[in-house]
Amino acid sequence: MDLRQLKYFVQIAESGNFSRAAEVLRIAQPSLSQQMKNLEEELGVELLLRHARGVTPTEIGQQLYDHARRILEEVERTRDVLRSQSLTPSGRVSVGLPTSACRGLSLPLLAAMAERQPNITLHIVEAMTGYLDDFIQMGRLDVALLYDHKAFKHVAWTEMMVEDLMLFAPPDHPVVAQGSISFREMFALPIVLPGAPNVMRTVIEQFAARHDVVPNAMACDSLPTIARMVCSRRALAVMPHFAFSDEMARGEMVAVPIVDPTPSWRLSVVVSQRTMNARGSEAVAKVMADVIAEMVSAGVWQAKLRGDRARPEAARVPIR
Repeated sequence: MDLRQLKYFVQIAESGNFSRAAEVLRIAQPSLSQQMKNLEEELGVELLLRHARGVTPTEIGQQLYDHARRILEEVERTRDVLRSQSLTPSGRVSVGLPTSACRGLSLPLLAAMAERQPNITLHIVEAMTGYLDDFIQMGRLDVALLYDHKAFKHVAWTEMMVEDLMLFAPPDHPVVAQGSISFREMFALPIVLPGAPNVMRTVIEQFAARHDVVPNAMACDSLPTIARMVCSRRALAVMPHFAFSDEMARGEMVAVPIVDPTPSWRLSVVVSQRTMNARGSEAVAKVMADVIAEMVSAGVWQAKLRGDRARPEAARVPIR
């Protein structure tokens, strides 16, 4: 049994039939079938159940699949570790981007990485900040952009900026003509926020508690659905300006400032200290910080850069 056979078996199990697996692996189907026959004969067990729709792993085959996936992942991680020791950052780096920033940041980040760090392959993961925070703590992500992230010992961060939260409404909504709305008055309107434990909900609820306001709001964890709710006049949304830049450019929404007081949150570029590709992760974090600072300075991203973070070369801040 060798790594090639394990790779073939995993692909067959995931594809559900030999022909599809052969296409993905770019080998002839008879050769693939022979490899699996040899593997079953070597192990003395039946690994795959053949049927009209394709194949499924037997009980023993499922055990082999679980072990094989872990082995292949560990081989890939080992390869990344060794590559990361070279002078030039390289290998695969997983990057978590919050839903509210992913649409606007992912393409500029990918373009900048292709230009500045072409030997690094990015794996972008989009999710709500709470999930990304957990993933970075566990080492399932190498780098992430997080809002008001939790401070744990297994990460290091660069606090990039402070972003004001705004109220989004259709262009013909009466609140747009007002020009602004107070934080307290806002909750007399139908408001939609992500549900708990999303960071947005937590920030708004804690901010409301400090100002003796009851934050009555619907819950929805889908940014596209929130956008549709606003456009259809079912609710108004509280989000950072950057979250709905596409909709505003198309004239579908208007961002109304929230005043007396204005809620805000902090954004940080976070690096897991459990990463298997430290050199690559640091390089990605640096490029991400550069890109964000450039977008803010150009007015594409409306936010306030933090002190010396206004310079793209700002240094990383380790957690105590």
